[in-house]
Amino acid sequence: MGKIGIMGGTFDPIHIGHLIAAETALDRCGLGEIWFIPSFKPPLKDRQPGVDSDIRYQMVADAIQDNSAFRVVDLELRRGGMSYSVDTALELSRLHPEHAFSYIIGSDRINDLPQWHRVEELVSLVSFIGLEREGTPAEPDSLPAYIRSKLSIIAMPAIGISSTDIRNRVRLGQSIRYRVPESVRQCIEGRALYES
Repeated sequence: MGKIGIMGGTFDPIHIGHLIAAETALDRCGLGEIWFIPSFKPPLKDRQPGVDSDIRYQMVADAIQDNSAFRVVDLELRRGGMSYSVDTALELSRLHPEHAFSYIIGSDRINDLPQWHRVEELVSLVSFIGLEREGTPAEPDSLPAYIRSKLSIIAMPAIGISSTDIRNRVRLGQSIRYRVPESVRQCIEGRALYES
């Protein structure tokens, strides 16, 4: 049985922090691959993606093309509507019963797990790898036991880059070089994404 890590998110845009998080989980948790699954409409985000899903998908594909352990999956984009993790986990379990899936989430989302849509069903399908970020400590002791039993927490290197930061820098005319993969920078600048 292959152990697969799931990196979900809007990836609006994907940046170096996402890639370092994925590589950290791959190294530390004995995963065979990381599958990046761009969301169509995320339920826990205050804003909807600013860039069309096909462009976000292509940016992810370009960003990970040189890592044979990474792949991009368009499952949520094809499904459309609200991108609930439980629906994705159900579909992955049906399509790939030979794999064991783990969602990779930041410490800001670990504490939100009890509020996730149909979380008890989700926990029966997948486990979680929590990346503890500096300044945002995970509080696993406050989680219900059924969630704690499926959660591993690992330290995440301090990066200090976010998609919000990337979008703001573009709007202000500041450089995003080295904050995103070069292919993503070229896509953003070539298509004039996030400028206003």
